[in-house]
Formats: sequence, C-alpha cells, structure tokens
Amino acid sequence: MVFHSKIDSFFIKFMLLAVLIVGAASFSPLFAEGGTLWPVVIIPTLMFFIVTGVILWMTFSIQYVFYQDYLFVKGGPFRSRIPYEQITKVSPTTDIFTGYRILSSRDGVEIFYKTAILGSVKISPENKKEFISEVKKRCPNIQDLK
Repeated sequence: MVFHSKIDSFFIKFMLLAVLIVGAASFSPLFAEGGTLWPVVIIPTLMFFIVTGVILWMTFSIQYVFYQDYLFVKGGPFRSRIPYEQITKVSPTTDIFTGYRILSSRDGVEIFYKTAILGSVKISPENKKEFISEVKKRCPNIQDLK
C-alpha cells in the first residue's frame, strides 16, 4: 500500500522562498561582475538548476510504502526502512522544522522506533486516518495514539 505526502500551502510558500533565495545567491555574481563571459553566466545557471532540481525532487517525490515486513519512507535521496516490530509509538505533530523529517505539510505524524538515529521520523501522509489505521493493523504493540 502506497501513501503520498500531503502538500499544504505553507510548505509550497516555504519551498518557493527557498528557490528564490537559491536564485538570488546563484545569480548575484552576474550583477557583481558586470560582464557576460560564459563562465559567469553558465556556472550560476547550472548551480541554480541543480539545487532547485534537488529541492523539488525531495519535495514532490515523497512516498510512504507499506511492505510485508517494514514501512519504507522515501523522499528524494533520503530513505528509511522501518521494521514494524521496531515501531514503538505514533503521534500527531505540527513541528516540521526539527528532527528527521520526510514531509511536506504541517499536519504530520511522528513515528518513533527503536533503531532511529534521532529517535523518530516525521511524515505527512495525504490520508492521515487511513495511514494510522494501517500502522495500527501492522503494529498492534504500539502505544495508543493521542
């Protein structure tokens, strides 16, 4: 079963701001140099497209996949396999700026598991109730949800 990440307007605005900042940083040498030599034009343009591409890839490719033995969380180059027996707690969260997170919405779910480096992963499935019920079905030993 595959769940895609919910994308809210706050996150879209946040990503747009990030792209604008990357654009300003990439293209500012063009205005400082005043020349039109090809390295001054090509290198910042390539930097902008590469960084923007990675940001958009990480934002719009987020998926949460339930396999037989584990939950697979992936977004861009970041991937986590979470065995169901390792999951200890699932709780709602609105904190999207701290911790290990593969999400694109302020309305998310935090999954605590034993082998996590930072203790948990924050995700934002599109259909949150259905996702939580699927987690409960596959992990009957988790703590009650709030």
